[in-house]
Amino acid sequence: MSERSRLLIVDDEKNLLEVLTLLFTGQGYEVTAASSLTRARDALEHKDFDLVLCDIMMPEGSGLDLLREIREADEASSVIMITASTSTGTAVEAMKLGAYDYVSKPFDVEELKILVEKALEKAELVGENLYLRQELENRYTFSNMIGKSSRMQQVFSLIERVSRTDSTVLINGESGTGKELIARAIHFSGRRSKSRFVSINCGAMPESLLESELFGHERGAFTGAVKTKIGLFQEASNGTLFLDEISEMPPPMQVKLLRVLQEKEVRKVGGTTDERINTRIVAATNKDLPGMIEQGGFREDLYYRINVIPIGLPPLRERREDIPLLVEHFIEKCAVQMGMMPKRVTAQAMDRLESYQWPGNVRELENLVERAMALSTHEHIEASDLPTQVRTGIDRVAATIGLPKDGLDLEQHLDSIRREFMVQALDRTNWVQTHAAELVGMTFRSFRYYAKKAGLTSGRNGGDVDTPADEVSVPEHDSAFVS
Repeated sequence: MSERSRLLIVDDEKNLLEVLTLLFTGQGYEVTAASSLTRARDALEHKDFDLVLCDIMMPEGSGLDLLREIREADEASSVIMITASTSTGTAVEAMKLGAYDYVSKPFDVEELKILVEKALEKAELVGENLYLRQELENRYTFSNMIGKSSRMQQVFSLIERVSRTDSTVLINGESGTGKELIARAIHFSGRRSKSRFVSINCGAMPESLLESELFGHERGAFTGAVKTKIGLFQEASNGTLFLDEISEMPPPMQVKLLRVLQEKEVRKVGGTTDERINTRIVAATNKDLPGMIEQGGFREDLYYRINVIPIGLPPLRERREDIPLLVEHFIEKCAVQMGMMPKRVTAQAMDRLESYQWPGNVRELENLVERAMALSTHEHIEASDLPTQVRTGIDRVAATIGLPKDGLDLEQHLDSIRREFMVQALDRTNWVQTHAAELVGMTFRSFRYYAKKAGLTSGRNGGDVDTPADEVSVPEHDSAFVS
């Protein structure tokens, strides 16, 4: 670290400036000396420094002015002030303005060397934290989220507007649709982005532990409470608390949460006083909360309290035009993580991906891409590299299986499934029956028979579908489709 660290030393005493320059150059630092505030400002304009060692009393002004300028321009830089032994009041002021520490003249050289090392260590940690925070903010801003479909563009537009407010948000969507990503985008795109984003899964812990996690507890409040603990509401102060799967929160906890949202105060478990909070709430669920209210599983008053701004996330099967973009994104991400070149997806494989039902949504797609990148032995990701259910589309039929409470007409249901696949095959082949029949594994005779039965005898533009000249007008259908 020392070989890379850059020091700026500012002092009007030329002898001291020369001594300090020789001392820290000998320690392996890159040292720049400035005998005036003007020269120091000029040096700061042309170079970044990890640490500034500056005298407070300068002929042309106070080193505190330079300290203010440095702290406003660069959070990561450390500043150590040099002061006369009689000016401790000014030294205290320097600490309040953000100086790492101060040394009084005359000072011990060995102590100063240790102080500089510690200041540089802190500067490095602060710099790393700033970098990671910036990376996190850039990753989760809504502008970096992927989706060209109209449904997702509407979601992005809503996120942009919501991020400017402190209103409570309820995100509803199936598992794997990216509810936490949306919550983070709201936080990191808003004015609370400099404070913490804290998340908790409300269904992942028992009620007693959940209360302690959210509100904190006092020492001795229960067995094992050996010290006072602040809760997540306070931990996320001035930031955002994400309550994932809020539908799983036990009814007694729902009452306590409602009180906190109404009063903007929390009381630790075992505590006797309330503490004010300033925390934004973003909640998420994959359940039908209005339905749960009707069945007594969720409090209606809490629902209205959290459902100030609702955001509904569409499942991946309802935004298929986003699949190629998402696949490309996940391939590039995996390539970086695995240290390999990105692979192109063949047209046949992409066709299978776009046709699949995606019950696990975007999370399932990301896992599939990672698996294909890791296991594919080809230069491209081919259809053969995809799981069986994706290659065959079996899940699309399985998704339609679910016997209603009042029963159903099985033959009619099977006819509707067959018709749906036939329509998709015709759409994909520009309503050319011979090609559509191949897609669904049927002979032309069988396909034309069921197309006529289902009323699919003309194309989408009103023209007749194709009929090969060598085919008879009334074909027989395959025995496999005879009821």
